[in-house]
Amino acid sequence: MRRPGTLRRERYRQQEQGRSVKARARAAVLVAGMCAVTVSGIFPAAAADRASAPPPAGLEKAVEQTVTDGFPGVVAYARHGERESRMAAGIADTASGERARPDQRFRIASNTKSFVSTVLLQLEGEGRLSLDDSVEKWLPGVVRGNGNAGKDITVRQLLNHTSGIYDPTEEPEFFAPYLEREEWDHVYTPREVIARAVRHKPLFEPGGGWSYSNTNYLLAGLVIEAVTRHSAPSEIQRRILTPLGLEDTSFPLTDPAIHGPHLHGYDLAGRDMTRFSPSYDWTAGAMISTVDDLARFHRALFTGKLLRPAQQRELLTTVQFPEAPAYGLGVQRMDVPCGSEPGAERIDAWETDGAGPGFTSVSLTTADGKRQLVLVANVYDLGADLQDERPVPQSEGLGKAQTAALCD
Repeated sequence: MRRPGTLRRERYRQQEQGRSVKARARAAVLVAGMCAVTVSGIFPAAAADRASAPPPAGLEKAVEQTVTDGFPGVVAYARHGERESRMAAGIADTASGERARPDQRFRIASNTKSFVSTVLLQLEGEGRLSLDDSVEKWLPGVVRGNGNAGKDITVRQLLNHTSGIYDPTEEPEFFAPYLEREEWDHVYTPREVIARAVRHKPLFEPGGGWSYSNTNYLLAGLVIEAVTRHSAPSEIQRRILTPLGLEDTSFPLTDPAIHGPHLHGYDLAGRDMTRFSPSYDWTAGAMISTVDDLARFHRALFTGKLLRPAQQRELLTTVQFPEAPAYGLGVQRMDVPCGSEPGAERIDAWETDGAGPGFTSVSLTTADGKRQLVLVANVYDLGADLQDERPVPQSEGLGKAQTAALCD
């Protein structure tokens, strides 16, 4: 998983700065841009059993435009009340020419974090821990040295990124085994990543600021295991995936492949990044899912079906720091603009997003729970992001898609 809000910044870049959009002239993209949108009809049986409806006005065109803007393939799910629609445009695999379909799996990257925070909130609701427990209580000796002190950091501060712990996945050299040597099976263990993090001084005193760090959620995963004495993936399976029937969602540990029907992911040069060890991301972003499964999870989460009322309030309580996003516990609150003109209505929504090798995705749910959009596009250039360059094609279609799905 990469930095938070990359897709959100991209969605609003043109609206906020008034820039024009140029589609990237790549052969694969030109082929993808010629593909028609598929609406309904091709999606998993579980989705087919539910009511399906035409997509919101403008969403098909926005998805098509996103492909024209430079993404080989785009898949989207939208819901208005009980009316659901699914669509896909472009191609899933530039080598074979396979079309993108709504049932295809993808790496959800940091969308994983809301699954992890949900499990910890459930454990608190059961009285098995408190979010105000120290990290040291559950992980003695793990966060120590160079000014890092687990005794001063709470579980809550891990989940809302106010711990100050350094994130080594921001370093280009961290990804050298993959991006330079193409060792796609290379394994980093969670504890290895955490050990690299605590070699650095903290960014600030715990609770004294906000900074997104994947290390926080690796530690959160270890807390789940310390409390339950089960693996974090098995707790996510037992508490969320199985009860909600999320049969196309998985949590690989070291397997670099995506199994079953799936999108292929690419960097900006068109290199296939689909095969990539998820080990370094673990509970910070290793999960695989579909737009339908991710939508079902977030519908249950944001309508209070998974947490007790006290924990639901904690989930949605956001940090209050200048320049920090309205970040809760693995979720983010945001205003979705319904148009680019001054004074346009803005819709209150909850968001999670994910950006990692080859894939960019977003899940949006309006605060009233009535509307949703889950969208994935199959380009994300990790190497470019590590050099602070744009990691995805510039796209006006992304902003239009969220407006079409969430606004009247």
